[in-house]
Amino acid sequence: MMQDTNTRDDLKSFARLVDVLAPWLDQVVIVGGWAHRLYRLHPLAQPLEYEPLATFDTDVAMPDKLPHHGEGIGARLAASGFTEELLGDMRPPAIHYRLVAGSDGFYAEFLTPLIGSENKRGKRDATASIAGVSAQKLRHLELLLSAPWQVEIGPTTGFPTTDRYLVQIPNPVAYLVQKILIHERREVGNRAKDLLYMHDTIEVFGSALPELKKVWQESVRPLLSAKAVRSVESAPKVLFGEVSDAIREAARMATGRVVSPAQLMETCEAGLSAILA
Repeated sequence: MMQDTNTRDDLKSFARLVDVLAPWLDQVVIVGGWAHRLYRLHPLAQPLEYEPLATFDTDVAMPDKLPHHGEGIGARLAASGFTEELLGDMRPPAIHYRLVAGSDGFYAEFLTPLIGSENKRGKRDATASIAGVSAQKLRHLELLLSAPWQVEIGPTTGFPTTDRYLVQIPNPVAYLVQKILIHERREVGNRAKDLLYMHDTIEVFGSALPELKKVWQESVRPLLSAKAVRSVESAPKVLFGEVSDAIREAARMATGRVVSPAQLMETCEAGLSAILA
């Protein structure tokens, strides 16, 4: 439960990042593990007895162009105590923006959609420089930028930001669908974690599945190719038709509760079937 984590360093670190991103909060979307945590703040979320999965990193999705607003995001990050960690040999390099203060290992990573081929002019098209930061290009990320939801971040919701903000997060249907579409591309260890994220997202919005079905039909399905629609609509059976090694590992990763592989499988299969019907 979000309220139980208010004293943790990661909330302070996340609040600092939100302050940095304040000029762009109407254009960027918090995705990944932090989006999953922030779902608990949405009016359609139902209370659960276990806390959301913790994560050290914050993934920030952004369009391919953003205004600088006087100074870029990179300059604001540096001024707020974030340092750059270069990864690999890509140009521009992939970068983690790590917060020096605190001891929770918090860092931010910026992402933008990969459109078209992964290789251009004989080179891998993996990163882009946007508003002063390096953003990694990922397939199907445009889904998370389309029709996002908003939650309030500020002292009243347990985040020590300097002001009250509305932060954008992916609508949960886009969140689930993107995980389905990238499942086979993920490393084996990450596939199990993604399945657990899907299970917990379905539980968070378990009382709002009719609303999520409407989001699928009106906002997410029209964005997909016919091939992608077939892949998504087959996911309840393909990913959750039987207990797999990934499902067993996902059940083992669940903390603060006991969930069997069969329970995880059945919840996901039933929830996705209801949303995608």
